[in-house]
Amino acid sequence: MSSRITASPVRPTCRASSAPASRPATRLGVITPSSNTVLEPFIQAMLAPLFPEVSVHFQRFRVTRIDPGEASLRQFDFANILAAAQLLVDAQVDVIAWCGTSAAWLGIEHDRALLAAIASEAKVPATTSVLALEEALASHSVTRLGLVTPYLGAIQQRIIANYAARRIAIVAERHLEDPGNFSFAGHSEATIAELIRAVALSGPQAIAVLCTNLRGARIALVLEAELGIPIFDSVSVTVWKSLALAGLDPCRIIGWGHLFGRSAPPSSTGN
Repeated sequence: MSSRITASPVRPTCRASSAPASRPATRLGVITPSSNTVLEPFIQAMLAPLFPEVSVHFQRFRVTRIDPGEASLRQFDFANILAAAQLLVDAQVDVIAWCGTSAAWLGIEHDRALLAAIASEAKVPATTSVLALEEALASHSVTRLGLVTPYLGAIQQRIIANYAARRIAIVAERHLEDPGNFSFAGHSEATIAELIRAVALSGPQAIAVLCTNLRGARIALVLEAELGIPIFDSVSVTVWKSLALAGLDPCRIIGWGHLFGRSAPPSSTGN
């Protein structure tokens, strides 16, 4: 099934909030890599029209480099992420999202196990960027995917192999050979747009901008109109799924891409 966008998507009528006016704001909790400087301002910008009904709260844990070495992989041990989740529980958040893409190279089962651990320890609905992307791809029946990342080639190859194991072929890819993590934010929207255009030449059903410290979210809508292909940015898909888990319709977010015209199933955690 093709996911090509042939015209601006018809936006469904968004469901109004049924919460009484006296209800406290819905609080979204977001776990972020410590050296990330993109996802926080982008998420706040996306959610600004929903404030004060919706607020977002962040917690960091240390991530400074992305490579295949053991020290880099240990950054994503469950203990580090669960400690951050527990601190968000103190703020009585309604949803917890791990806004990071490590499971793309560690394996999607890593995030599925993480959600089970959060459910057990934090007792809060949760999602991750990789599992939210998985759901977005499934909603478009994507089997041919274009991939844009800032990562090293060794990391990129792990990602490609993991998608192939799930019967999603990466038909074209571009990566920036950057060990990051802080440096990922320095790549301009113009650079990312050119990578997306290059990948689009191979005719994928959708393109994933895979990294939550890469500036893909704001350019998605314009490039979708130009290329006729859905673009799934890692920060955007996390917000999309988090809102659905909180019982709010994602289509209330305007101007951030085709995905927000589709309501994610609120009962699913993305696994």
